Amino acid sequence: MRLRRVFPAALGVAAIAAATALGAASSSAHGARASAAAAACTASIAVEAPYATGPATQLGLEQLHFAELAVAMDNRSLHVKVSLGKDDTGLNPALATTRTDAIIASKAVAIVGPSGSQEVEAVGPIMAKAGIAGVSGSATLPALTSSGANPTFFRVVPDDDVQGPNDANYIIKHLHPTGVLIIDDEEAYSQGITAVMIPILQKAGITVNHQSYNGTDTGATLQSDLSSLVTSQLNSNEQVVVLPWQSAANAEEFGQIMQQQGKTATLFGTDGTNSPGQFDIPGTYVSAFGPDISTSKAPLAKALVKGVAKYGPYGPFGVPTWAATNVVMQAIASVCKAGKTPTRASVLSAIRKTHIAASANPLGIPIGFQSNGNLAGNYGYLFHINAQGKYVEISPK
Repeated sequence: MRLRRVFPAALGVAAIAAATALGAASSSAHGARASAAAAACTASIAVEAPYATGPATQLGLEQLHFAELAVAMDNRSLHVKVSLGKDDTGLNPALATTRTDAIIASKAVAIVGPSGSQEVEAVGPIMAKAGIAGVSGSATLPALTSSGANPTFFRVVPDDDVQGPNDANYIIKHLHPTGVLIIDDEEAYSQGITAVMIPILQKAGITVNHQSYNGTDTGATLQSDLSSLVTSQLNSNEQVVVLPWQSAANAEEFGQIMQQQGKTATLFGTDGTNSPGQFDIPGTYVSAFGPDISTSKAPLAKALVKGVAKYGPYGPFGVPTWAATNVVMQAIASVCKAGKTPTRASVLSAIRKTHIAASANPLGIPIGFQSNGNLAGNYGYLFHINAQGKYVEISPK
């Protein structure tokens, strides 16, 4: 820089001009740094879902494809370059632990998932120790956020303390049974929502028959389990059967065995059984934590429907995973916009500050988090399967 002399009378004006120029230069430099950071905004994340192994591969594939779509869409709209690692967990806590350890050893700055509550129980403390956020679109066990063991875990869906009462109260108000058979599959999610529903049903004067079976059984053993339950436990005094399971295929098999034995109780599945084309017993009710966007006129919903069409028919299960992935992508973009490099710590901090308007996500609700990672709002959805086996969204109230 070349120096020049300034006359005293002009010193004040010159000083002001210099300060103004310096401020403008500083602002311009900061803006340039932020723009450069945004232009070079690269990061990697990972999705954990049961898309290749275990009892819920169809739902896991749905989650995977919606996550892939969110990354592709947000990379374009947010002007970032985020890569997505894909980790199959099979709804198996041991496998989820192995996958999470590998993700932590990588450069990933956040995790979409895990999917199952039992998986989060296993890996939540590991994620917390590593300081990496996990945003799930399907893990609903209340204890995941109330225990304090998983401080870097978030979910974009309501927990079982919302879904359980919604389902139980719908059964009481609209189905009017005198007796209910409720069967858990011995997994954390299933046992949790069962524990929520039973006292509500009993308080309404309904007799509850609570049974369990091993949800990891397959083949002839599974068929024997389900057949035995239908034969020995389902009687004419039980007009509703609640299946809070994580396998839609198992629920379908249970319903088919009921039909074969001429039993006509109404089936009521929870979100883990919400899988059109896999569980479609006519007359069944199925709750969910995501809406049906297939006929929505909203531009975003139409874009999602078009985006996943190549993968085949899908229900509402994957929509929350799109929202969970979008939360992570928005957080990364906000870090870059501030002129910083995305790290686990900075992305975690940005996720805690999430505020996505209802109009900007396919769930149709505002997305933000309470201090414990819970969704800041209580929402739920319900479907009735008609005579043609089609899911029809109805009011959950």
